[in-house]
Amino acid sequence: MLGNIKLITGNSNPKLAQEVSEYLGIPLSDALVGRFSDGEVRVKINESMRGEDVFVLQSLGPPVNENIMELLLILDALKRASAGRITAVIPYYAYSRQDRKDKPRVPISARLIADLLTVAGAQRLIVVDLHSPQIQGFFNIPVDNLYALNVLYEYIKGRVDGDKVVVSPDAGGVERARLLANRLGCGIAIIYKRRPEPNVAEVLDIVGDVKDKKAIIVDDIVDTAGTVVSATNLLLSKGASGVFVAATHGVFSGPAIERLKGSPVEEVIVTNTLNLEDKTFEKLRVVSTAPLIAESIKRAHEGESISSLFV
Repeated sequence: MLGNIKLITGNSNPKLAQEVSEYLGIPLSDALVGRFSDGEVRVKINESMRGEDVFVLQSLGPPVNENIMELLLILDALKRASAGRITAVIPYYAYSRQDRKDKPRVPISARLIADLLTVAGAQRLIVVDLHSPQIQGFFNIPVDNLYALNVLYEYIKGRVDGDKVVVSPDAGGVERARLLANRLGCGIAIIYKRRPEPNVAEVLDIVGDVKDKKAIIVDDIVDTAGTVVSATNLLLSKGASGVFVAATHGVFSGPAIERLKGSPVEEVIVTNTLNLEDKTFEKLRVVSTAPLIAESIKRAHEGESISSLFV
């Protein structure tokens, strides 16, 4: 029999953790997650975890490796504290784009992270919009992959009016675009691109009708923003009346923010799976995944269906 819900967070996204805590009406547990003078991560759980159902909230955004190490040490501390069950709640799963051996002599990094989490003590995983759903197969523990599309849809349906079209920035995102288009009652278009190297995308053409329509580019990650800015320019050149960008994870690395600020994109809509306090700009709109994550934690604890959230 599992005990009460316990919530613990690292330093990656304290605002989201606090929102989840407030939604559930459960305070964050007392835990020290800091640094020793030499930079090593220091973790100490300051209350009993024996037999409890513990959920560790930690997004693996920048600084990625620091946040991974915090999570691993928290999991290990909980395992050694005899927690009843340990669930890692990871709104953004780092290294997810390195999910296969696409070139000789490269690692499958997403699998390595999976192994590390399991060895450290995770007995269950809750994530939001895995870049590659097949990453679930890297684990031998239950994995719940939450979909943020409903959260984005609720904002978009009240913000983008008139004729519209949902645009997938690549062939791999067609299913996501189709689901959003079905909800909005509009058509889809697909952008054909190729990647000559990591973080570099060449947008080549569009399949679908975008003329005189408001285009909504939907993706799971906006990283350097090269793809969405190039896609925006192409959509406008093909007659789109405006362009919005909607994505789950706003990584915004390198030149991303300057690119988006200088682009003709009307709004960039992302969720709060990553800490964006230092990455705000005028066009950015952030919608919260806290209710989604909190409800999933509640259902996992009570043994109820999580998939029914998306029916």
